[in-house]
Amino acid sequence: MGFFDLMREGGFIMVPLLICSLVIWTVAIERWWFLKQTDEQFNRIYSKSVDLIKDNKLHEAMGLSHSVHPVVAKPFGAIFEDKEREFSKWQVLLDRRLSESSSQMRRFLWMLGTIGTSAPFIGLFGTVVGIIKSFDSIAQSGKAGFAVVAGGLGEALIATAAGIIVAVFAVVLYNYFQVRLRETSLNYRNKLEDLREML
Repeated sequence: MGFFDLMREGGFIMVPLLICSLVIWTVAIERWWFLKQTDEQFNRIYSKSVDLIKDNKLHEAMGLSHSVHPVVAKPFGAIFEDKEREFSKWQVLLDRRLSESSSQMRRFLWMLGTIGTSAPFIGLFGTVVGIIKSFDSIAQSGKAGFAVVAGGLGEALIATAAGIIVAVFAVVLYNYFQVRLRETSLNYRNKLEDLREML
């Protein structure tokens, strides 16, 4: 049975599930590309700033943040804020800057979480509709048998399977990005603390 046959069997329930699937992959690709770009920018200005700080060229090091995305620039700029502040108190400032950046990095990820929890219910709704269709077939034909209810049950099973598949992909991708963002935040923190100690 081909894709379009499945669409016909699954009926209207397949349309929102197809839309959910497109949203999942659009968000996943966009966030993956965004995080890849910001990681490359951060690593580039980090390596340059190490050399500049060693050469005591602090103004040039500070200027590096102007050439990168604000997600990178905000925490990077924190290393030059209030250089006389005690290190433990400065870490609180860094926490705030990293929290601001993390919030921007998590943009759109709520869609993955929402689809991950709601897609099975969309599939379940399709199951209910399919079962109702089966009982309707029995009522119209006045007979009970597999041949009578097969169409409705097939629709129910297809909708259920589609909802579960969409939910699984959404949850896996959501968890992947959660782990990646934690690793990114930890990487930023460690490297920025190293730079602060160099000042």
